[in-house]
Amino acid sequence: MTGTTSEELLAAQACLRLLHTARAALSETASVSPVAAATLLAGPLAEADEALRRAGLAGNEADLIDRIYDLAPPPRAADLPCQERVPMARSCAREGGRS
Repeated sequence: MTGTTSEELLAAQACLRLLHTARAALSETASVSPVAAATLLAGPLAEADEALRRAGLAGNEADLIDRIYDLAPPPRAADLPCQERVPMARSCAREGGRS
C-alpha cells in the first residue's frame, strides 16, 4: 500500500461494502421494491459517510479512489501481455500512462 492510513482503509472498505450492497439490491429490481432497496442501503450508506468523514476523505473523491485501488492486489506479471510488464504507478495505470 502507498501510505494509506487505517482510517482511510476503513473508509475504502466501507465504500466497497456500500457498492456491493447497492449492486445486489438494485440488480433485483423485479423482486426488491424501491423502499426495500432504500432500507437495505441505509446502513451501508451511513457507515460509508461516517468512515469517509473520520478519514478526512469526505468530498475528496480522487483520494478515495486511490485508497480503493490500494485495496486491490496488483495484477500478476504472468497475467499481463509482454508489453505491459513494465512497472506502473497505480494512478498512471488507471489513466493509461506509464510512470
